[in-house]
Amino acid sequence: MPSISRRSDQLGTENAFVVLAEVAKLQAAGKDIISFCIGQPDFPTPANIQDAAVAAIRGGKHGYTPSAGIAELREAIAKYVSRTRGIAVGADDVVVGAGAKPFIAYAILSVTDHGAGDEVIYPNPGFPIYESQIRAMGAVPVPIYLRESRGFNFDPAELEAKITPRTKLLILNSPQNPTGGIVPAKDMEAIAAILARHPDVWVYADEIYSRLVYDGAFASLASIPGMQERTIISDGASKTWAMTGWRLGYAVNKALAPVFTRWVTNTESCASQISQWAAVEAISGPQDAAEMMRESFRRRRDLIVGLLNRVPGVTCQSPGGAFYAWPNVTEACRIVGAKDSEEFRLRLLHETGVAVLADIHFGPRVPDEGQHIRFSYAASNEAIEKGVARMADFVRRHAK
Repeated sequence: MPSISRRSDQLGTENAFVVLAEVAKLQAAGKDIISFCIGQPDFPTPANIQDAAVAAIRGGKHGYTPSAGIAELREAIAKYVSRTRGIAVGADDVVVGAGAKPFIAYAILSVTDHGAGDEVIYPNPGFPIYESQIRAMGAVPVPIYLRESRGFNFDPAELEAKITPRTKLLILNSPQNPTGGIVPAKDMEAIAAILARHPDVWVYADEIYSRLVYDGAFASLASIPGMQERTIISDGASKTWAMTGWRLGYAVNKALAPVFTRWVTNTESCASQISQWAAVEAISGPQDAAEMMRESFRRRRDLIVGLLNRVPGVTCQSPGGAFYAWPNVTEACRIVGAKDSEEFRLRLLHETGVAVLADIHFGPRVPDEGQHIRFSYAASNEAIEKGVARMADFVRRHAK
């Protein structure tokens, strides 16, 4: 059989989907599983957005669109980003894609050269596709550690130490997956001051959870004077409006928009026209449903954090955004005799039917930071209460 490329052989994955497949097999075998694995809203897409999609179908909106997206959506996004980030954005600065995820690859491809030793700094723990795409695109991944003592943020001084003449891109994610942490405005200011001394470094600002902030205000690096020109804002419809399966995201940067457009032309051609018209309604229409979902996630956050902190051997900071809890289970691992968080996760799944992800699913474990697991609390109150109760019973049973 012909061989496959080294690039494909080394390509990483998103373990949420791997564990989800494992969960599906157990459920098919009749096991009672409560899953906290997948990071997607458990609400239906709001009715007005669904209606806009149906109207697009009935109206014959079935064909290709310009690779950068329909004018109506790009204009809506430009107004939305201008308003929410406090900056001036034009429609020509916006490129629409089949989800926000492709822009991770497009950004790396656009600012680094394969095999040239170009470096990309990315958060660890972090969305696993960051490291996977950095490696696949022939760049050098440079992790910067998110520390529990800093509310799962990195020390800006550590960022300066990581930047070298080969650094081409910094990936920022706030609110963060998997920790739910938020980069506060004061840290954004410190990051901007450091980057001012390194004018050749681009920034990929993954702001897909920007509307899911519960404590304080969302801060975007692009809002700081001098940063907009070199910041790629990445956002989309998936998390805010429960549109994960509609696959609709976008990137905003004046200089790189023409480059991203060519990448879209070379890969996906364009995003679904139906999804684009739905997104026009999502962004420009009533926001009541989006606010209802955000408030529901905030209440669930308070519920799960309170419950987790009553589990023996578990401590959990209250995440400022997104819909993830990142409890420290170092002591719980010791109590149950698990060597690490991955063994703890596997035993929790097979012995209690509770499915979570381990810290190693989001990059190499941060030195001296202990053991963590991730809960997605995009789940009902009943599931949260029952799932955490099973985990508590699991730990208590072994403590006795």
